[in-house]
Amino acid sequence: MADSMMSKAATMEIPINSNGDSRNLAEDDSLEQAAKIQWSLREKDLQQVMVSGPNLNETSIVSGGYGGTTEGIIPTSSIKGSNMHHASSNSSMMAEEATRGVAVEKFDIMKKWGLNTYKCTKQMISERFGRGSRTVDLELEAQIEVLRETKRKYENVLHLARALTNHFYSMVQTQHALGDTFADLSQKSPELRDEFGYNAETQKLLCKNGETLLGAINFFVSSINTLVNKTMEDTLMTIKMYENARLEFDAYRADLEELNMGPRDAVTMARIEAAQQQYQIHKDKYERLRSDVTIKLKFLEENKVKVMHKQLLLFHNAISAYFAGNQQQLEQTLKQFNIKLKPPGADKPSWLEEQ
Repeated sequence: MADSMMSKAATMEIPINSNGDSRNLAEDDSLEQAAKIQWSLREKDLQQVMVSGPNLNETSIVSGGYGGTTEGIIPTSSIKGSNMHHASSNSSMMAEEATRGVAVEKFDIMKKWGLNTYKCTKQMISERFGRGSRTVDLELEAQIEVLRETKRKYENVLHLARALTNHFYSMVQTQHALGDTFADLSQKSPELRDEFGYNAETQKLLCKNGETLLGAINFFVSSINTLVNKTMEDTLMTIKMYENARLEFDAYRADLEELNMGPRDAVTMARIEAAQQQYQIHKDKYERLRSDVTIKLKFLEENKVKVMHKQLLLFHNAISAYFAGNQQQLEQTLKQFNIKLKPPGADKPSWLEEQ
């Protein structure tokens, strides 16, 4: 009996032929059709995947297997967008931090500059009204004052030498025009041909000697200009830096002395230590620039004596030879100092361009 029941159940679950009850046949057909539909859907999905292939922008991460429910699906496009958003956010944060760092650095520089300016201004006012003390190197200060006075006098020599050059150039140009006029009249006035001819030759000779003298004076002016406006000016620039360093040194020295006279609590001791460091920094700077000024003053004095010895000798020999009418000595003076004149075909006022 049990065997007959198992045989009947097996026959009902897996139909082999069309024999049997019509109701069972309808159920079997419906089950077979459902299975075919499900298989066709799966085959269609599989073909679509095989043809199109996975797209990185559209691929999904499925939590429940292929063909499952859409719950738990995370599009990779959203992951990519999130990563890009984080990257752009990080870059903007880094740029903002860099900008903030630059701003803080500039603020610190402005703060230090303002504090230094305040201290130096305070020290300058104190010195001017006789309430503050200043560091003085008497020997060096005297040398600096001598240099400034020497520069003023040499500037006056330069001004006068340029005026002489301009006036003498005008005279040479007048002699040149006068010589041309005499030569023309010599050709057109037979009765005075010799007299006009002599004067024309004289003016031309004077004009030639005058151009030679102008070359010597122009060389003199150029050398004095270099000495005054370059060599001396460079030393005076170093002196100006030295005087600023002296003012800063005295300002921080006075600040340290003021702190040392106050109470000695923890806050004040920290300020004293910081002031001591600044004092030492500005002291080293002041001493270094003082040494630079001393060396430059020494070399400037040696250079000034050498240059002026040569230029004064040139000026004297050239002027004396010209007004003595000694053309040979005048030309020899220019050769002695290696002064070369431009050829006669060159532009006449070219020497003024060197001023």
